[in-house]
Amino acid sequence: MEMEDGEQGGWGSKAWDFLSTVRSVSPLIQCITNFVSMDLTANTLLSAGASPAMLHSSIESPDFTPHVHALYINVGTLSENWLPAMKVAAQLASKFNKPWVLDPVAASASGFRLKACLELISLKPSVIRGNASEIIALANVSFGSSSTKGVDSSHESTDAVEAAKSLASSSGAVVAVSGAVDFITNGNRVVGVRNGVPMMQKITATGCAVTALIAAFVAIDPSHALEATASALAVFGVAGEIGMETAGGPASLRMHLIDSLHGLDQTAVISRVKIVTV
Repeated sequence: MEMEDGEQGGWGSKAWDFLSTVRSVSPLIQCITNFVSMDLTANTLLSAGASPAMLHSSIESPDFTPHVHALYINVGTLSENWLPAMKVAAQLASKFNKPWVLDPVAASASGFRLKACLELISLKPSVIRGNASEIIALANVSFGSSSTKGVDSSHESTDAVEAAKSLASSSGAVVAVSGAVDFITNGNRVVGVRNGVPMMQKITATGCAVTALIAAFVAIDPSHALEATASALAVFGVAGEIGMETAGGPASLRMHLIDSLHGLDQTAVISRVKIVTV
């Protein structure tokens, strides 16, 4: 990936615009996420300036979802009781033109999980963010043909670029593949994000948390979901880089990551964001 003259500064300014607007608007993000990630997800949104609502009930959604700025659905601890609530919320988000973002955790781990993810994708998410194995499984729609290690990916993000483009074209969603380099595509255009540190992979739910941050950024400008998604991934990665400068390991990085995200300023974002055209 080659960086064109001015490309880094241009993307840095875009990322800062998204973050500063999130801080001023404080978009309300409904999160139907897994038990493991609820704490980090909520704190990530708060530290970025957004307002999380951890609301899972299908009974409440008709009263609540029409008024949110965006919806985030994560199937990490999926159950037969939660799936109907996810569908109701997604249907309402689509009906009221609210952007919504899907994290298809371990999509191919079981037939039930893969079917649930495909049903949710049929409800037109604005963004789908997963690791390479998850995106490949969804693009192939072939349970049993791709391998995962629980929620971990058995593929590199570079392996999934074509699958991501295919899934984006078929679903109408922007698709993001997380990895050493994050790739984001709308089916035609592809950009890569090169921010973050390997230690972030040692903290459970960082992927879940950044997907919630994507929802907050997309809420600011749903018509530019690719730019919002790339900017959220880069900003979160920059926060991890800064946090790692004083962290001693995964536990302290988790703390410093949240602090760094809260304290990011314009200079840090513009100078450190690394988003390139692929």
